Parts: sequence; structure tokens; C-alpha cells
Amino acid sequence: MAQRKRAVRSRAAAASARAGASTPLRWLAWLLGSVLAGVVAMQVYFFLQIAAWQVIDPGPTSFMRAERWRLCGWNVWSCRIERQWVPYGEISRNLKRAVIASEDADFVNHPGYDFDAMLDAWERNKKRGHIVRGGSTITQQLAKNLFLSPEQHYLRKGQELLITWMLEFWLDKQRIYEIYLNSVEWGEGVFGAQAAARHYFKTSAGRLSVGQAARLAAALPAPKCFDKKQYCAHVRVNFRAKAGIIARRMGSATLPD
Repeated sequence: MAQRKRAVRSRAAAASARAGASTPLRWLAWLLGSVLAGVVAMQVYFFLQIAAWQVIDPGPTSFMRAERWRLCGWNVWSCRIERQWVPYGEISRNLKRAVIASEDADFVNHPGYDFDAMLDAWERNKKRGHIVRGGSTITQQLAKNLFLSPEQHYLRKGQELLITWMLEFWLDKQRIYEIYLNSVEWGEGVFGAQAAARHYFKTSAGRLSVGQAARLAAALPAPKCFDKKQYCAHVRVNFRAKAGIIARRMGSATLPD
């Protein structure tokens, strides 16, 4: 009898030990499952939100919210950034041509990615040991501005590529370009073509001249430096020379009209 009781206790102790050993594994599986579910839910959110932009205009982007917080802190309700949405047809063709000539000459033809530019950026980044160039198209830039942060790392780049696919899946090129021109940063707290035209030239986005449009397009790699010298410490862009190059290229730019 006593021997049987000892055997039962031994089996119970062994079962308890196995259960205790498996508890961390269960917690790890639960944690990994929760993270995966969160990632999938975020992708579904992005996918459905972009689908809605076929008929409604996007609100403030991730970059806008980050900039407003940087400039205003907790005073976000009374401290505003400059931005006014204007329809695609009310934006100067000069600006449309200038930005494509500067940022993405093959915009209307590629599927959202320029693989040659990405490979070139990969080689340059590998030589430097960190990300210095992204090889991004206009669609990729828009994906980053809408949802992501300015941080440079490969995990963020992977998410950018997935959002780029979503944008190209749901929206035509003209709609993508319309959202881009109304969302891109053009200075300290300045976002979109209309705000940029008023901030720099006291005019509207529809009245920009060739020279004005070329200057705005030249600003895009470093818009804060173009706006204020305090941001130029690590910037090596000759805006005047670049604007001249863009102006000469504008005639060959193909628009998604």
C-alpha cells in the first residue's frame, strides 16, 4: 500500500515538473502569437484605410503628427502646421513636372518600386555600413510619410515596401501623386503644395511658375534646410544648381494625367 502511494506521489511530482517546465514555453508561444496577431491587424488597418482613400482624402500623416509634436509639444491644439488640401487639377503642371523630374522620372511606368535604384542604394549602404540612401520612388516616399517614421532601418524599409504595394493595388497613379503632392514636407511645419506655394512665394499651388516649381522640387531631399539655415549642418545640397537641372528636365517629365 505504502509502495503504491509512493508511486502515485512520484508520478504526480513528475507531472507537476513537466507542467512547470512547459509553462515558460506556453507563455513564449502566447507572446509570439500576440505579436503576430498585432502585426497582421496593423496590415489589415493599413489595407482598409488605403482602400477608403479612393473616395476620401487622407487626414494628417505620421510625419505631420510627429512634426507638430516636435514643434508644439503638448500644445498641439493651438499650435498648427501649414497644410491645405487642393485637388490634383488645381496644382500647377509646372510643379507636377518638376517633382517627377527631380524625384522619380519613371513614376508612371513602374509598379511602385524602382529595383535598379534599390540595388544601387543597397550597394552604397553596404559600403557605408548603414542606411544612407533608400532608392525610394514617389510611392515609397508616400508610404513612409503616411504611416511610418523617418528612422532608417531595414525593418521599417520592409514595412514601407508592403504599404507601397497596397497603395499601388488600390489607387491609380494620379491619385497616388495627388496625395503625395498634398502630403510631402516642404519646410518646418510646411506640408503640401498649397502651403509651400504660400509660404515661399505668396501664391497658390496652381500659379507656380517654372522657376518656382523647380526650386520647390529641389527642396524635397532636405526641406527643412531649404526653409531655415539652422537645419543645414549635415546637408550637402546646392539648391540653386539642383533647381537649374530640374528646370531643364521638366519638359521630358511624363505626368499621370
